[in-house]
Amino acid sequence: MGDFHPHGDAALYGTLVRLAQDFSMRYPLIDPQGNFGSVDGDPPASMRYTECRLTTLAMEMMEDIERDTVDFMPNYDQSGEEPVVMPGKFPNFLCNGGEGIAVGMSTSMPPHNLKEVVEASLYALDHPDASPDDLMKFIPGPDFPTAGFILGTKGAKDAYRTGRGKVIMQAQIQIEPMDNGKSAIIITELPYQVNKSRLIEHIADLVRQKKVEGITALNDYSDKHGMRVVVELRRDVMPRRIMNFLLKHTALRQTFGVIMLGLVNNQPRVLNLAQVINLHLVHRREVIIRRTRFELAREQRDSHIREGLQIALNFLDEIIALIRRSASAETARAEMCANYGLTQLQADAILSMQLRQIAQLEARKIEEDYKNILKEIARLENILLTPALVTKMIKDELRALRDKYGDDRRTRILQTEADDITEDDLVPEEKTLVTISRDGYIKRVPMDTFRTQNRGGRGVKAGNLKEEDQPAHLFVATTTHYILFFTNRGRVYRLKAYEIPPSTRQARGQHLNNFIQTEPGDQVTAILPLQKLDVGGYLLMVTTNGEVKRTALSYFANLRANGLICFDIEEGDSLQWVRHTEGSQEVILVTRGGMSIRFNEADLPERSRQAGGVRGIEMRDPVTKQLKDRVVGMDVVSSTSQLLVASENGYGKRTDMASYRSQTRGGRGVTTMNITAKTGPIVDAAVVEPDDKLMIITEKGITIRMDITSIRAVGRSTQGVKLINLDAKDRVITIERVVEGDIPDGDTEE
Repeated sequence: MGDFHPHGDAALYGTLVRLAQDFSMRYPLIDPQGNFGSVDGDPPASMRYTECRLTTLAMEMMEDIERDTVDFMPNYDQSGEEPVVMPGKFPNFLCNGGEGIAVGMSTSMPPHNLKEVVEASLYALDHPDASPDDLMKFIPGPDFPTAGFILGTKGAKDAYRTGRGKVIMQAQIQIEPMDNGKSAIIITELPYQVNKSRLIEHIADLVRQKKVEGITALNDYSDKHGMRVVVELRRDVMPRRIMNFLLKHTALRQTFGVIMLGLVNNQPRVLNLAQVINLHLVHRREVIIRRTRFELAREQRDSHIREGLQIALNFLDEIIALIRRSASAETARAEMCANYGLTQLQADAILSMQLRQIAQLEARKIEEDYKNILKEIARLENILLTPALVTKMIKDELRALRDKYGDDRRTRILQTEADDITEDDLVPEEKTLVTISRDGYIKRVPMDTFRTQNRGGRGVKAGNLKEEDQPAHLFVATTTHYILFFTNRGRVYRLKAYEIPPSTRQARGQHLNNFIQTEPGDQVTAILPLQKLDVGGYLLMVTTNGEVKRTALSYFANLRANGLICFDIEEGDSLQWVRHTEGSQEVILVTRGGMSIRFNEADLPERSRQAGGVRGIEMRDPVTKQLKDRVVGMDVVSSTSQLLVASENGYGKRTDMASYRSQTRGGRGVTTMNITAKTGPIVDAAVVEPDDKLMIITEKGITIRMDITSIRAVGRSTQGVKLINLDAKDRVITIERVVEGDIPDGDTEE
């Protein structure tokens, strides 16, 4: 304050505090001790209670300032000097950014990642004509200390190309399940410069003013380990809708206006990314050249002194006698300069010599030092004469900065622009397990909920269902999958997996009516997860009575909220299975009584969305023409696959598909399992590969996961082996194939 800052300590202390805040500076320049404020806007402690020192990174920025690397100017009261700029080995303007207002103009530079800035600088050194687009391959956008998201790349590209742009920032938000089927919105990262305390107050005001309904509590559990703001919701609201409302009406989504304005030769200029980087490199080149000149002058001075000392040692006795008879040091200096051709600098060095330096060992050391100095002079002169060596020094210094201080990017960049942002872009893509009960209660749980067990285990409870309810469907999807729901009466509906609130294994979930508008009396009987709806192919649909239909997937690209008709179901029949096929694959149908038929889907005529099906397998008594069996499983065949069947009493087996010859659709098929009182009828079937896993779910909600290889591979007409030990009055109701890699193995339970 006494030397450089005439405006008092208030503004100075505020600046110092900001330089120490890790939520304000991407790379803090002050190492603080004490209370320096918080992201809640809490003020720092009084300066008498705090201590600080420069960080090592700040020292890097001022390195070599004493070696005439930058110009100095008088300070405010002409009592001293201050540097015009810093040597700036650390590219602070880009890495830490900055904001400021001058007369009629302002700077608003966001912070960036040091590793990315260094890589871009290294590229610019090798490619002097690099454009902003070339450098954007290394610097995709700002990197804020508070992390969060950047929505889209257009704003950053505009800023890097023209010097002006708008970057849309967004908080890190996720939805987590709570007890009693409730959900909570969790905020763990905020946009840059957002005050957390004010944000919470704003959300509370929206609740009080009833502009948003469904929020029951708002708690801040942030601590020194990280941020965690919990917005608790009622169980009957859609968490995703509440989250989108908060993103739109609060500071959870903010705009950072980028103005890359800087002083170039004391003139304000709006710069693009290439200009900013090149100006920094030009500055560093000038610093290194000035530093080299300073060191060269110092070495030349030392060389000059060493030459004088060697002359003194060559005429040692005469010079000692000259000094002894001289009346003063000035007289001795003048006589040495006159008699031996010494300069005043050399004469002063001789007069300052210590007696021990006249020893022979010291004389040899002076000579060796002189030779080393000559080598250093040659090296420094070579640097000044060779621009490539200066470039190499700049690169080496940049790499050293990157290796010592560089860290990973904190702010994630979404490729979708803010105007086009959808919920899909905000949802982390991760595997999830979705279960639906017979009465229509749906939930999704993490993939590691069910650990792998050995064949014959007892499984774990999949959920607390009502006594009269039971699990019906279980499948794997990513959070961004489309999920198509097909009802027994032939209607189809659509959801995104993330729209199903996450839940715990024990929870019952929420009823499907909260998400899709099914017709009265309809039941969801088939579910198909698809990554996209525009991938082509067909939907192959099968009913309980063995009717089969093939319809192009393109018919279902634009599903309405109230669904569409997908199958003209006959009275007494029910749509139960749907698969996505390529058009020329083989399918297999399995019946409750242990029969199966394999045929090519090309045998099926392609039908419109509202049409009915054709016969896939014959299950009628040849005499009475009454149905005596029903289909319990359908799947698509591959050349290396096996057919796995599971029975009501927990028995199952896998059989190579080669055992099932391809037939014409509509036949009676072949035996696939020897049905007895011990095994009970077949309840489900799936085409599997040896690396897959199997999930079995029972009427009482018990779920077990096992390796396919633990189930014995046997012939078509056998009974199979015990898959799961069932409690009394419990039975297997469905199985689900889990592809290798869909879920982690976890621990293995006996």
